[in-house]
Amino acid sequence: MAKELNADDFATAGGHANISPEEWQARVDLAALYRLANMYHYDDLIWNHITMRVPGTDHQFLLNRFGLLYNEVTASNLIKIDETGKVLYGPSDVNTAGFVIHSAIHNAHHDMKVVLHAHAPAGLAITALKDGLDFLTQDASMLYGDIGYHDWEGLSLTLEERDRLAANIKGKKCLIMRNHGFLAVGETAGEAFMNLYYTIRACRVMIDALSTGLPLDKSTKDIWNLAHRQYNDFPLGKYEWPALLRQVGRVDPLYKY
Repeated sequence: MAKELNADDFATAGGHANISPEEWQARVDLAALYRLANMYHYDDLIWNHITMRVPGTDHQFLLNRFGLLYNEVTASNLIKIDETGKVLYGPSDVNTAGFVIHSAIHNAHHDMKVVLHAHAPAGLAITALKDGLDFLTQDASMLYGDIGYHDWEGLSLTLEERDRLAANIKGKKCLIMRNHGFLAVGETAGEAFMNLYYTIRACRVMIDALSTGLPLDKSTKDIWNLAHRQYNDFPLGKYEWPALLRQVGRVDPLYKY
């Protein structure tokens, strides 16, 4: 039977329950992501999921306990599972769709250490547009060419969908899941969050621009490619993540426990 952990188990990371300091830090960062998703309205009650690969492992990852609101997720109540869905630590309350979607990415793409799945209302309408997302403003250019698409296959409850998810996000930073929602990935918590942030913002801008009924200026591919290269000097998450952690800490520092 899997052991259910509590905050005391992690008081000296690397001591009890064989939790290394690296895994504990991953847990803290992942719990912070859940709080940020709640603060920025990227959550959906108890639904959706954010995961992080356990440092030092190939396929094990941390996942929220099914039934918790995002602002109830803490470092110590995250569940650890392997690539087969076996719970290694924590209760067996695993969201099936969460396992299917996130194991697809973690198993196939080692560089994608953090995976966010969201049904963010601010951008959800774009998932229903046949032609997808148009790039319209400067800050969207940092994701130009880095957003893929995945056709809706109903609720993500079958393992057969995993290969298609993994293939459609290969080489991308975000995935628009048609008629469904979004995936954003990154090597760090900060990178993954900012990829989602700017994807949702680009969707919101497009909705706002279309609502005017006026002609749109979509600029040229050359300019979009230039701006995309220029943003390489400002890696997503590098500068934002410390500030975001301060923001979470001011609102609710209990995520660390």
